[in-house]
Amino acid sequence: MNASGGKTSSGARRRYVGPEILRIGFRPFFLAGGIWAALAVALWLGNLAGFVDLPTAFDPAVWHAHEMLFGFVVAVIAGFLLTAIPNWTGRLPVRGRGLGLLAAIWILGRVAVGVSGLIGPLAAAVLDLAFPIAFCAVVLREVLAGRNWRNLPIVGILAVLAASNLLTHLEAIGLASTGGLGLRLGIATVAVLIALVGGRIVPSFTRNWLAKRGEQRLPRAFGRVDRLAIVATVAAGLAWSLVPEAPATGVLALVAAVLGGVRLAGWRGQQTLAEPLVWVLHLGYGWLVLGWTLLGAAVLLPEFDPASALHALTAGAMGTMTLAVMTRASLGHSGRPLHAGAGTTWCYGLVGLAALARVVAPLAPDGAALLFGLSGLAWIGAFGLFVMLYAPLLTGLERQ
Repeated sequence: MNASGGKTSSGARRRYVGPEILRIGFRPFFLAGGIWAALAVALWLGNLAGFVDLPTAFDPAVWHAHEMLFGFVVAVIAGFLLTAIPNWTGRLPVRGRGLGLLAAIWILGRVAVGVSGLIGPLAAAVLDLAFPIAFCAVVLREVLAGRNWRNLPIVGILAVLAASNLLTHLEAIGLASTGGLGLRLGIATVAVLIALVGGRIVPSFTRNWLAKRGEQRLPRAFGRVDRLAIVATVAAGLAWSLVPEAPATGVLALVAAVLGGVRLAGWRGQQTLAEPLVWVLHLGYGWLVLGWTLLGAAVLLPEFDPASALHALTAGAMGTMTLAVMTRASLGHSGRPLHAGAGTTWCYGLVGLAALARVVAPLAPDGAALLFGLSGLAWIGAFGLFVMLYAPLLTGLERQ
């Protein structure tokens, strides 16, 4: 079982003495990621309104994209993997001082990028890249020590994410015009991660929930369609990263969308509407399908704005899937019932509204400014509410 399943390895159950927030990876990184998701967008909106002057060497729009991708999303990936890996390997989780050091390095990176205009882009790059390099090394060590060869490709994905981050820094430093490539490659890599990990957890948790209710129609088992969908996602992501305007890229994106849609349809999401904690996973994967659809349309049809596709993949797929995983893993690994209450359901609704408003905004020029603002406020509301609801649980201040 992975990080969202609520089970722990035998090694992870050994006695731990220390701050509860450093007991296992999801606690500090989900909390920090949730705070940064809300705070970074608040700073971005303040910058757009002229109230906040960001002392960063990055263009403000690039800073926004960088911090959402390599700050917030990477933090959630770290929390998920540091929690899942002990279940894969049977080894003790990274915790205590080691976990605290990793979290501190991540925080240092956020500060460094934010003040890179003061400390210099080279220093900021060194400080920011310290986390993905250290995290990749930790994951590699755990996978090798546990002889968990099946999940070795995860290390490769993390290495590509680190390289993507490096490419954005090279442009900020002035060494190469690779910022756009870095952001596209980073987004594409996370999309592949959603296809891989989402392809495990969405049907698995759906099957478990339906089976408990006595349903006979269960999600389709992993098969040829799943393998083709993953290959198509990799191909589309690589093509978009390297040749974003090529017609072949648009075709590959549409192929990825069709195969992803067929895959999603076989997971029985329509039968899960009674439990938000399950259907939100289907919604998140649905955003990935829509993102590839819009990207293909934007490449092949000039009247489509690529910003809509970009935000379907980011605010939609990444925003929804991260929030879905954060809430489920936090509940499951804290011994709470796997059920989304009213507050958690509001989080899902707000992040969906944020993504929808941002995707629609380029299509409605007269109301674009209003939709931009609505999207930002809904996003802040979604993750701000997550922090309010889950901070006591993540820090251990809320006891059973």
